[in-house]
This record gives sequence, C-alpha cells and structure tokens, in this order.
Amino acid sequence: MRSRIDFKVTGRFALFTDPLTKIGGEKCSYHIPTYEALKGIAKSIYWKPTFVWVIDKVRVMRRIRTQSKSMKPLVFHGIYPSEKDPAKKQEPFNTLAIYTYLADVEYQVQAHFEWNPYRNDLADDRDPDKHWHVAKRMVEKGGRQDVFLGTRECQGYVEPCAFGEGKGEYDGCGELAYGLMFHGFDYPDETGTRELHSRFWRPVMKDGVVLFPEPKEFLQQSSDKAREFVREMIPNPPSSNGLREEGLLDELD
Repeated sequence: MRSRIDFKVTGRFALFTDPLTKIGGEKCSYHIPTYEALKGIAKSIYWKPTFVWVIDKVRVMRRIRTQSKSMKPLVFHGIYPSEKDPAKKQEPFNTLAIYTYLADVEYQVQAHFEWNPYRNDLADDRDPDKHWHVAKRMVEKGGRQDVFLGTRECQGYVEPCAFGEGKGEYDGCGELAYGLMFHGFDYPDETGTRELHSRFWRPVMKDGVVLFPEPKEFLQQSSDKAREFVREMIPNPPSSNGLREEGLLDELD
C-alpha cells in the first residue's frame, strides 16, 4: 500500500497518560503508548490537512521499565494576577509531584494515511505518490518537527525500519490484557461536527504487538470500546493548499 510507512521511535523517557485526568498532581504512564501519542509522532514526521494518519499497530521492542522523578510543576490558577490586588503582578509558584515515566523505550510503528473527507477544498492535493514519498523521506530525516513521547519533556527519535524485523523482548510471551485505556480524540476537523469526543478501549498486547482499532470503529459502542462527549469545539483547520493557493505564487515574484 503506497500510503503506509514503518518507523522506529526511541527515547530515554516516555509518559503516556489519559489527557482527561492529567490536569494536575501525580502522573503515572501507561505501559504502552496510546493511539493519540503515536498519531502525534506520525504528524511530527509529516502532515498535511489533506489527510489523516491512522495508526495500524505498535510493537514494544524493549522491556517495559518505569522510573519515578520528583517534579516541580507550576501552579497558575488563582495566582496571576493576585486575587487580593488585581493590579499587582504575582509570579506563579511551584508545587511538588512525583511523575512515573517509562524508561529506555523503543517501538516499531506501522501507520498509513487516509484522505480527510471533510477537506474537499484540498481535493487537488490528493496525490498519494507525492505524500507517500515525502513521508518516507521525512522518516529517513527523523521527522519535520520535534518528536515527543507523550509529553514535551520526553524527547523521541525516529528512524526507518521494517515492522517486525529484529528481536523484541516480548516475542513469544503470549497475551497481556490491559484495562480500560485512553485511545484518542475525535477532533471536529476530522469528523465534520462541532464536538470533541474522547475514545476508550481495552487493548491486548500479543507477543509484544498491539493492534489498534480505527477511530470509525468507535461510532458503534461495544463492551470493549467507548466514545464520550467532551465539549463543543469549533473547527479551525488551516486552509492553505501550498503553492496552489490563489495569489501565493504572485507574492513569490
């Protein structure tokens, strides 16, 4: 399929959490990456509003280990500006928390892109060969943007691979079932609605490989998949289609 890419991502630390519950306080990472985190990595490699990345599967290559760190996150609410004296400028203060990260991670990821059916204004940009070749080159370059493993303090690194090659720590280890976990968000620019939904599922890792269901499978809720309304959201996607944008070439003259 000329829309599919394989890539390896590594990092010293990773923090994959449910964004709906990480407003503050202690944080503890899932043992496996979420669909939304891997989709964000794919978008850091290469992305255009013409298409949507779909994550097919991930393979855990190294043994799952955790490491806790003492953190001093900033507290912003109620501090800036001062409630007693609104005219007085006060700096936010720090609080103390323990974050539990995954340590020394390596994953193999397989993903493919599909055209965004709600961006008919970019129909002229639906050239699979062009986007596939650009995506492959960007994997070899390590991505167009910085890669993060769950959060910004966890830097990741991307390089090409063939999914399934090499020896993984969980080869032949059978199945490991997880409980209810965050899968991803349904954003308005990808669903054609003015609503933000979150998706949850019950993943099973078999021999180190986790197969992800596609977001459209969550429209029909079942015992192992759930889709919940978060809030109303007005889509505001980028509208440019590059050099084909009217008047843009004139500005380059």
